[in-house]
Parts: sequence; structure tokens; C-alpha cells
Amino acid sequence: MKETLALGLLKLIGALPLGVGRAMGATVGWMTWLSSGRSARITRQNLAHCQPHITGRARERLVRQSLTETGKTAAEAAAVWRHSWPWLQRRIRGVEGDEALKAALAEGRGVLVLAPHLGNWEVVAPFLASYARLTALYQPPRQPGLDKLVLVGRSKPNIDMAPTNRRGVSQLLKALQRGEIVGILPDQVPEVGNGAEVAPFFRQPALTMTLVHSLIQRTGCRVVSVFAQRVPKGFKMVVLPADERIYDDDVVTSVTGLNRSVEDCVLRAPVQYQWEYKRFRRLPDGYQDPYQQ
Repeated sequence: MKETLALGLLKLIGALPLGVGRAMGATVGWMTWLSSGRSARITRQNLAHCQPHITGRARERLVRQSLTETGKTAAEAAAVWRHSWPWLQRRIRGVEGDEALKAALAEGRGVLVLAPHLGNWEVVAPFLASYARLTALYQPPRQPGLDKLVLVGRSKPNIDMAPTNRRGVSQLLKALQRGEIVGILPDQVPEVGNGAEVAPFFRQPALTMTLVHSLIQRTGCRVVSVFAQRVPKGFKMVVLPADERIYDDDVVTSVTGLNRSVEDCVLRAPVQYQWEYKRFRRLPDGYQDPYQQ
């Protein structure tokens, strides 16, 4: 029953004008902050570790703003899943740095795009698919109904979805070898047993995927970061070159460059980052769990 109601609400919000959906999402985010539950607690903990220079009322204001922006993201995602690329294209208010993406594509070695949980990452895939064919790594939600809604919503023209398994990695490799674009959410904590190394993220040890390093080493692809920053009446697309260390042969150096690439994006719009995600969990023995402090 809860899943049915949630799906119905998402479909309803997706049909509303973008501004109305944002307002509804902001209200939900504000209520999440007011209730001071799990999301607010984790946001405070992450900000305390990653932005220690922000304290007191300023930090709590950032907690409230972050949760409000996350609420907007959820509402916008429903609209992006529902509508076509032409609808979304009309809501892209500016593009910064896409010459880096065009130059990387022109090399013909494939482009790996890092799309962190910043702004609205659901906008990134259709945007990239307007430049070249995109294969995006996809981890299904646990709820079957939501999985169907998300998968259908993301499967737009010129986009292929790749599952988070060996078959999916094979899809990514083939796409890069064809000179296409591959999209990855780089700031997710890898599942146990998947390739990972510990590297600093905002000076804190974080378990970080090694998949990006592996794909670079096997294909010689280029890497850029892309995010959709929320602006009035739409989005501003921002493309940034990846930190050069990401191309290093040493895996720890490479994943350090990956995390720095994400940091460079986050610092452009810190209130729009998903700070309520437990980025520093699953650390191996010898590291302190920051969420138990």
C-alpha cells in the first residue's frame, strides 16, 4: 500500500509544472529537517566532518538548505522521468564548459562522465545523450514498482542502461571502445566484494570504487565531471575536467583523483549536494565509523 501511494504521488508530482513540484519537494525537505530524523542527523554528521569550518547556526542553516534541495531533487526527478528531452531541453538555462566534453569525444577513445549526487543527476543522462550515445550504470531500487518507474523514465532515446554486474561492466567497456559516453555515479559506497580502495573525500577516509580506474586503464578513455545545478526555472549544466590524478596507473592515486573531482563539483554548489548519504560507511578494520560518534 505504501509503495502504491508513493508511486501515485511521484506520478502526480511529475505531471505538475516544474516550479510547483519544486515547491512541494522543498516543503517535504523542510519537514524532514524539522523532524530532525535520520536524514537530518546524517547530514549534520557529514557536514561536521567535511565542512568543519562551518559551525553553529551557519551549519544548521546548511543542513536545512541541503534537505530542502534534496526534496526538490526528488520532485524534479519525477518530472524528468515523465517528460521528453525537448521538454527538458527548454529548461536548461545555460551550459558551462561543454567544450571539454566535445574535445574528449573528438579524441575517439570514449568519455567516462562522473555524475555525482549534486543538483539533479537525473538531468545529466538526457543532456549527455544529446551529444553522443550514452550507457549509464544502473542499480535498481529495492521496490519493484519504483524500479519499473525509474527504468522506464531513464530509458530515453540514445540511452542504454547497464546493470551493476559483470554484464553491465562489459557494456561500459564496449561503449567506451566505440568512442561513446559512459555515465557513472562516482560517490556511491561500493558493495562488499566489489573493487574498492580507501581514499580521502573532503579529508575523510572514504571507501571508493575502483571501477573508474579499471575502465580508464583498459580503454584509455577521457574523463569529465558533469552536474545539473538547480537555477530559477530550470538547470545550468556544468562540465568540469577531471582531476589529472585520475589517470594515474596507481589505483590509490587514481581514486584520490576521482574523489577530488567530486569535491570540485560539490564546492560549486554545496547546498545542492546529497549530504544525507552515508558516504563514509563500510570502512575496513582499523578505521573509525564516523556515524557511531
